[in-house]
Amino acid sequence: MFALRKLVLYPNGNKKKNVEDYISVYLEMVGADSLQTGYEVYVDFRFFLLDQNKGTFLVLQDANKKEKCFHAMMRYSGFDKLITLTSFTNPSNGYVIDDNCVIGAEVFVCKERRAGKGESISKIKDAVKCKHVWKVENVSKLGAECCQSEPFTAGEWKWKISLYPKGNNLGKGTHISLHLELDDPEKLAGSKVFAEFSLLIVDRITSKSDWGWPKFISLATLNQAGNGFLVKDTCIVEAEVAVHGIVTAL
Repeated sequence: MFALRKLVLYPNGNKKKNVEDYISVYLEMVGADSLQTGYEVYVDFRFFLLDQNKGTFLVLQDANKKEKCFHAMMRYSGFDKLITLTSFTNPSNGYVIDDNCVIGAEVFVCKERRAGKGESISKIKDAVKCKHVWKVENVSKLGAECCQSEPFTAGEWKWKISLYPKGNNLGKGTHISLHLELDDPEKLAGSKVFAEFSLLIVDRITSKSDWGWPKFISLATLNQAGNGFLVKDTCIVEAEVAVHGIVTAL
């Protein structure tokens, strides 16, 4: 699994490639020596350079927008000439302030193969976040059993929120637990959904929201009146889900 990667920066250019007057930046796969023979991963990525004066990012990516293949013999990919040293060090551009710069990367794994097997991800362009609000009433009367919301749709799939009023696993007896689940996972046999999501309990006094997962929020905090999470024995749970891709076996 392509889980470990790092950014490699040559602030004065990659001398191994005879780069002058530019900075060089690469995405590198970590732990390639331990990979199985024949392992490959195809990645779509882009770099971000922060303008610290304006708080905005310069986005830099391959103009051809082609997936890059990483494997044991090709551990890194990126840009020999990302940006000129003159532009990089110019104070008015804000890339280097107080001798510090901020560089980031967004990485999307499109496909991976290993030992004749693999998975492919169909990326969903412009994924839309879907919001679902669940009003949980009579909280004080709920037992330890799992409560579930009505199914709701996000990205053509149906989801549900599972609430354990007295907690489960690590949070049992001390916290409430919240989980997002597929309503009918059997329909995805042999596939997976790649999704971004957030779960919130609404503070109905200050309109703030808080916390996450088996120890989602302590029972003491939930029941404390001044926190606004429990009003008239009712709490509001929100879920936001955006489906970014579907993983299928190759």
